[in-house]
Amino acid sequence: MSRTRRRFGQRGARPVNPALERALEACASERIHLSAAIQPHGYLITCQLPDWTIHHVSANIEALLGAPVQEMLRSSLREFLTDDLIQAIAETIGFSEPGAPPQRAAVSNIGPMAHLCDVSVHIADSLVHIEIEPQLRSAGERSPTVVAQTMIARVANSADIVDFNQRVAEQVRQLTGYDRVMVYRFRHDDAGEVVAESRASELPAYLGLRYPASDIPVQARALYLRNRIRVIPDARYVPVPIVPERDTRGQPLDLSQHALRSVSPVHLEYLANMGVVASMSISIISGGRLWGLIACHHRSPRRVPPGVRAAADLFGLFVSMRVASREQQQAAALEEEARNVRDALALRLDNASEPRLALTAELDLLVRAIDCDGVGLLQGGHWYSAGRAPDGSFVPGLLGWLQGCNAATGPVSTDHAEEWAGTVDAADGLAGVLALPLDLGRDEWVFFFRCEQVDEVRWAGSPDEPFLLTEDGTRIGPRASFAAWHETVRGVSAPWTDADRRIAGRLHLMLRERYRRGSLPDLGDIRAQGTRLDVRSQRDRLQQLSELLDGMVHVSPQDAAQLSDRIDRLESDLQGLIDNAVVEED
Repeated sequence: MSRTRRRFGQRGARPVNPALERALEACASERIHLSAAIQPHGYLITCQLPDWTIHHVSANIEALLGAPVQEMLRSSLREFLTDDLIQAIAETIGFSEPGAPPQRAAVSNIGPMAHLCDVSVHIADSLVHIEIEPQLRSAGERSPTVVAQTMIARVANSADIVDFNQRVAEQVRQLTGYDRVMVYRFRHDDAGEVVAESRASELPAYLGLRYPASDIPVQARALYLRNRIRVIPDARYVPVPIVPERDTRGQPLDLSQHALRSVSPVHLEYLANMGVVASMSISIISGGRLWGLIACHHRSPRRVPPGVRAAADLFGLFVSMRVASREQQQAAALEEEARNVRDALALRLDNASEPRLALTAELDLLVRAIDCDGVGLLQGGHWYSAGRAPDGSFVPGLLGWLQGCNAATGPVSTDHAEEWAGTVDAADGLAGVLALPLDLGRDEWVFFFRCEQVDEVRWAGSPDEPFLLTEDGTRIGPRASFAAWHETVRGVSAPWTDADRRIAGRLHLMLRERYRRGSLPDLGDIRAQGTRLDVRSQRDRLQQLSELLDGMVHVSPQDAAQLSDRIDRLESDLQGLIDNAVVEED
């Protein structure tokens, strides 16, 4: 199936389906970390120190420990676990901070039947959370650290990011044995795209497919930041309730960090619709944001032992650090180039008697200050441009777009042509624009433009139908079809990144400062007219603040903007002194 559509900005959005909107809101509001249940392949106990009083257990705990649930509650954990295991748990939590990920504490024989189990612990809400999983392999399995080191060595010398992602997928599949392992990257709009894949030969390829943002809603992405690995050994499971469901304060147990947490029924249905029975996800985190996932799928039940998960977690940390390092290097190189252009432009404007007029002759340099295709300058009611930029007939549309933006203190931007050009065709191949105010009183602006990127997208199912809805739209289920859906997207440029906005903010401060210097009154001219004013101290103060602002390239544009506003007020005060001149003798 194929179609062509244009992507719309917020102010040009097509009418929405109210039932779908309700479904999206319901999905985003689901409290998935408070599911009040675990998956049945393990057991859960919470207790409180110092006496190890048990507060919660999973309803299946009797199968492991031989004691009824109600008998265990408010008893001491020491009645059910050995002293050696209690000591191992105590030592592990002694090195843990509240909110830290679970740590593997021990492998121990537990209960009347002496089941060999892996035990992991963490601290949350002043309770010790203990997760117990019957072990699948012998205690002689390889150290997770050694396994992760081997995997890292096999990907460390990758030629580029494409090769790196592919090797990552292959290494995780070799470690875990899943049918399919994908590297799944989140785009700027939170849609996801499969950028690498290792799969069984008989499976269809997912490489290059894109998934709508609603497939992994915002609260799920937040959990991936807190808990780096999520495992579902058998998505057909029946959840095991936690007893009691709520604590003495009436609050459900927060399962954000739990490997055993029961997941959303909607997600389980989503996996079933894909033909997936078992899954595992490893978070890739860069700069505090969820960059992507290493997503693993299997067509039959598959348990991954805690030791293998630990190795995957360590490997995931390395992948995250490599991705973050690459992004930081790219941003640093871009900002270094921008700084060189900004310094050269500042020098030329400083040497000009009229910086405002001089800027009109420096557009070829200005276009290099930001990653763009063209630049436009609105100054004194005239339009100047260089590179790929619209003609002056688009100025009313640009100003109209700016009226709907908070552009008073710094850069504003859009990726969508329709927001400022009216239609995609009218923009003539341009789409993105980033605007910097130079003088709001005179409506003077610098605009940076980007060309549209015609994007041929292959969606995994229709992006406009992420859910199955009942007639009233009150119940949601995931879509049943993941057949490739082809779409051509026009009128959208590459997104303006955080690095672009930082560069733009610093350029904005530099240009505003040069504009100020060019607009300050000359005291000699004032005296020549017979007016002698004691404004030198105010002007000196303003000049010092301006020089400080000019050197603040190391701070965020938001922080520097506060100083910029202060300078604006001082400049206004200075002009007021001149306009209401109080003549004094020297």
